[in-house]
Amino acid sequence: MDFTLSTRQGRIGTVVEVAGDLDMSTTPELRDQLRTLVESSAQLVVVDLTGVGFMDSSGLGVLVVAFKDLRERNGRLALAGASQPVRTVLSITSVDRVIGVFETVHDAEEASSAVS
Repeated sequence: MDFTLSTRQGRIGTVVEVAGDLDMSTTPELRDQLRTLVESSAQLVVVDLTGVGFMDSSGLGVLVVAFKDLRERNGRLALAGASQPVRTVLSITSVDRVIGVFETVHDAEEASSAVS
């Protein structure tokens, strides 16, 4: 599967839709997009992982760095639509205890609006 990345305005934040494998060859593109959003003072970024079947440690690292960078600027990062293999990576590394993981983008936005 080819890697694709797109960004759209969500209901209350920015949604980054990712499809394909998230690995060493594709994470630089995601890292750059997330960095741009952080620098533009985004308050909520939801990474939609619905189309991601595989994620390695480089993908995990990009998400953790974006989470920390957004938090330093009073923003939030949420993950949505993670497949079972991706959820396993998030769980084994305990990242799912720090970054909110939701079934859908809508669920992530709802949870974020309740916190606001």
